[in-house]
Amino acid sequence: MAKLKPTYVCQSCGNVTPRWAGRCEACGEWNSIVEENTSGGIGAGPKAARASGRPIELVSLSGDSEDAIRIPTRSGELDRVLGGGFVVGSAILVGGDPGIGKSTLLLQAAASLAQQGKRVVYISGEEAVGQVRLRAARLGVADAPVELASETHIETILATLEKGKAPDLVIIDSIQTCWTDRIDSAPGTVTQVRTSAQALTRFAKKTGAAVVLVGHVTKDGQIAGPRVVEHMVDAVLYFEGDTSLTYRILRGVKNRYGATDEIGVFEMAGSGLREVPNPSALFLDQRDTGAAGSAVFAGVEGTRPVLVEIQALVAPSPLGTPRRAVVGWDSSRLSMVLAVLETRCGVRIGSNDIYLNVAGGLKVSEPAADLAVAAALISSLTNSPLPADAVYFGEVGLSGGIRPVVHANLRIREAAKLGFGAVNTARLGSGDRAEGVEISEYAALAELVGRIAAAGSDNAE
Repeated sequence: MAKLKPTYVCQSCGNVTPRWAGRCEACGEWNSIVEENTSGGIGAGPKAARASGRPIELVSLSGDSEDAIRIPTRSGELDRVLGGGFVVGSAILVGGDPGIGKSTLLLQAAASLAQQGKRVVYISGEEAVGQVRLRAARLGVADAPVELASETHIETILATLEKGKAPDLVIIDSIQTCWTDRIDSAPGTVTQVRTSAQALTRFAKKTGAAVVLVGHVTKDGQIAGPRVVEHMVDAVLYFEGDTSLTYRILRGVKNRYGATDEIGVFEMAGSGLREVPNPSALFLDQRDTGAAGSAVFAGVEGTRPVLVEIQALVAPSPLGTPRRAVVGWDSSRLSMVLAVLETRCGVRIGSNDIYLNVAGGLKVSEPAADLAVAAALISSLTNSPLPADAVYFGEVGLSGGIRPVVHANLRIREAAKLGFGAVNTARLGSGDRAEGVEISEYAALAELVGRIAAAGSDNAE
């Protein structure tokens, strides 16, 4: 019998190499490659295929879809991100920084479902039973009939879950602490995480239980372990936020049963996480309406319109290479907007230090924020405060033109609901209108730059 060669797996990205190296060629991480024994489980070699298979029944696409039943958690923000609740038989991966509130959110959701008569099992691999009870008492959910255990052995966990009535929800906190006898490697390694997640996902599909896996994140903000774990589950949720701030954002980056890039906003309080039904009001709560360099961006996260403040500061640079500091937006996108302002609009801004911040800690990724960023930069450069009741959205092209973006009507209606009376954007269709809102449409960025500069000259006089 041929001897299996050892494999070396990067513990940061999951890349497999035939020999050890000090630096991973896939992700560039140093000292992250570890030798792992793949004598069992995934990647076991030819002997894994010797087991005889049995035929399965093939069905048609038409028929009842009872397997897609949802279990609402009665948390509007969590249900929004999930697409209406936990889907029966689904596997969900939840990631986030340490101390961000993952366990708090899931314990509150578990208590809510248990109080609805559902069987909920919470398996903690990082805390003892007494520690979880202390958190439950602090959150005021200690009386909820949640079944609790502290265990990390996958075979023991599955044997416990298969006893009695099938659970409706299973929470594993966290998947990095779990280990299985099928793999001869330490808990937390890529192979252990992958095999444990596969076993739990198979249990979810077989029994109809919704399984939630809590995952740690790396220093780059990605869920630790191989990307294949994200491919195995049905939904991947990231819990974001700054621990120095009171609110948290739950973002769905993958969802087979709902919209992706949907967000739910929570506020951290002493009694746990509270829902924020109107995040736009939260992000604009302390806006300084009279300051130059502040523009309100009407964005869309998933299916939810969100208004957020874009802050810019343009200052003379004493350095040969000006500073560029960006928080909450793509720095390469900022460089593109600056180049368009310099080349297409004749604005001399590149020699200055540029500081850009999305107030409130929200991370904006859509190109619709280009126009708001450009408006904030020109406002700061010319020291011209923008109108307090104006919002901006539109994509800026390399030619200096402003392109329309999707969901324009949704953005305009959200602005009108919060009392904004002026919208600055690209050319709109006839249906993208709202009563009581003045819409200024621009074909080129130079038109908006000229308008802001003219307003600044009038204020100076």
